[in-house]
Amino acid sequence: MENIKLPDDYSVQTEHAKKKDPKKFLKLVAIVSTFGGLLFGYDTGVINGALPFMARPDQLNLNPFTEGLVASSLVLGAAFGSLFGGRLSDTKGRRQVILYLAMLFFFSAAGCVIAPNITIMVAFRFLLGLAVGGSSVVIPSYLAEIAPSDRRGILVTQNELMIVTGQFLAYICNAVIGNVLGDAGHVWRYMLVIATLPAVALWIGVLILPESPRWLASKGKMAEALKILQQIRNESIAQQELKEIKSHISEEQEIEKMSFKDLGTPWIRRIVILGIAIGSISQLVGINSIMYYGTQILENSGFGTKTALIANVANGLIAVIAVIVGMSLLNKVNRRPMLLTGLIGVTVALISIGISALMLTGSPMLPYVVLFMTVVYLAFFQGAIGPMVWLILAEIFPVRLRGLGMGMAVLFLWLSNFLVGLFFPVLMNGIGLSGTFFLFAIFGIVGIIFVAKFLPETRGLSLEQIEANFKR
Repeated sequence: MENIKLPDDYSVQTEHAKKKDPKKFLKLVAIVSTFGGLLFGYDTGVINGALPFMARPDQLNLNPFTEGLVASSLVLGAAFGSLFGGRLSDTKGRRQVILYLAMLFFFSAAGCVIAPNITIMVAFRFLLGLAVGGSSVVIPSYLAEIAPSDRRGILVTQNELMIVTGQFLAYICNAVIGNVLGDAGHVWRYMLVIATLPAVALWIGVLILPESPRWLASKGKMAEALKILQQIRNESIAQQELKEIKSHISEEQEIEKMSFKDLGTPWIRRIVILGIAIGSISQLVGINSIMYYGTQILENSGFGTKTALIANVANGLIAVIAVIVGMSLLNKVNRRPMLLTGLIGVTVALISIGISALMLTGSPMLPYVVLFMTVVYLAFFQGAIGPMVWLILAEIFPVRLRGLGMGMAVLFLWLSNFLVGLFFPVLMNGIGLSGTFFLFAIFGIVGIIFVAKFLPETRGLSLEQIEANFKR
């Protein structure tokens, strides 16, 4: 076995590493780093309850279009943040970028709290989106690189769980603040200011986070990489893992990456189109209309604002439960039928909401039926579509195509998310609750047909086998 050159203070580092239980330290690292996911969830969920108060004439005086602009400006920022976050972390290091993101989360969240008008609010929401998008790329990468192979899946999906937990906490805070302080003029500012607390916790927590050993090794800093591995692994495997990291980096450097000119090749173009379509459909079925505007949907159905805030907590709770169930099923069922089941479930729920809004107009039953069907919708989406889409996108792109293909698929996913967030209030004002949800259902039907016809099964296949199947 090739010996790794040890740093001069190796014995001191070894003693320092022995003082920490690697498993406990790794768990602490995972909790601290996924505070970024918690912020992601809170900042995207808090607008759900804040908008009705923010929109009042004596506050920011929002109309349907500016409501959509306030909600969706974060998502547009996230699209750019996801594009640049990964590249910045390749240059500066994962830990350093997470520190930058923590500061950006804090200052942009604080800016939203004190925003005196729509322009300032949209600007700070866009900056907040940069932090959200950056964290959506950097934190899963950091977790994947710092986790041992047998725990990688659990630690990486823990970030997804923290996102929906953050949304759930936002709904709870909205309900409590809205009901206790609902008559106060600036109640929405109290809702938004809470987002600064986990940002401070993340910034402080970053001080204990080690840099990714894989990133250090990629920069030739083998001694520092070994030091980190000794803190998060048992001593006996630290050297062996560093050797494996070096070998993997060498292999990656030899792989010829594909570029836009390769889209002229039919099988490459087919995979990229498939990824873009799956990413886009997952958003065009309207998930973020419920995550961003759930309170207003329930208000439109007949609930009062305070009651809608409380009822919306059910949406957050079922989202958390569904993600946990979905995570437990990922490696037990085939990808294609699970995604189809999710699409069929959300489409039926969307059609049911649309029909209920037509048939039960003015009925006291309508808000309860809509609440029940949104819970059903979220159970199918968060339990099947959400986790399955990200898993499929990770599997269908060969290593040579992953940078280009994943980048384009995720970009279209964010842009579709942005369009839903921007135009949902306009659609609600123009064609009503039933028409809006029937439109989302059409995208659901298109998704069902597309997946049934074009998506191959990938479970149990290697990346090489998946690539060979697309070449046929």
